[in-house]
Amino acid sequence: MAIIYQADLSPSKTEILQRFLAGRSWGESGELGLLGAYRFDDPDGEVGVECHLVTVGETTYHLPLAYRPAPVAGAEEHLLATMQHSVLGERYVYDGLADETALDCFRRAISAEQQQAELEIHEADGTLREVQPQSVTLSLEIDEGEQPPSGEELLQGAPFTVARTLGDLDGTVRLVATWDGGRGVIAAY
Repeated sequence: MAIIYQADLSPSKTEILQRFLAGRSWGESGELGLLGAYRFDDPDGEVGVECHLVTVGETTYHLPLAYRPAPVAGAEEHLLATMQHSVLGERYVYDGLADETALDCFRRAISAEQQQAELEIHEADGTLREVQPQSVTLSLEIDEGEQPPSGEELLQGAPFTVARTLGDLDGTVRLVATWDGGRGVIAAY
């Protein structure tokens, strides 16, 4: 389960996402439409892995983020922001598709070894406030006669792709996101 604190964030997630999209060759500037988000649990409990689905104009973007308690040596080019979190303190926000912990979550998900996380909202003192309903749900679709690759196969280089934009990604094993009014393949093998 993902523990989410009722907290103040500076900059906000929306501000980080807008800067992220505007600063990438594959992204764009413009008004951001928030479709929803989902999370994966880091088995070690250190990294927050949260993936956002947003629109700018006619394009739907898939933006995985990795929230870390300390900077990652050698990953400066993938650092999107330093965020002040009113409960957890300073957090380092990285592009999730350049973060090994986030990529491991996608490997496990496409291998049918990991589900999306339940979302528990906690007060600043740690008290459980509520279990939040999912705004995005994930499902694994597998073509008839096929099976998911093993996590080991993916670690050894079997090709799988995580989408930046939704619409063109396909494969025999697909991780599909569904939200109110839409669906799209976010990762495929």
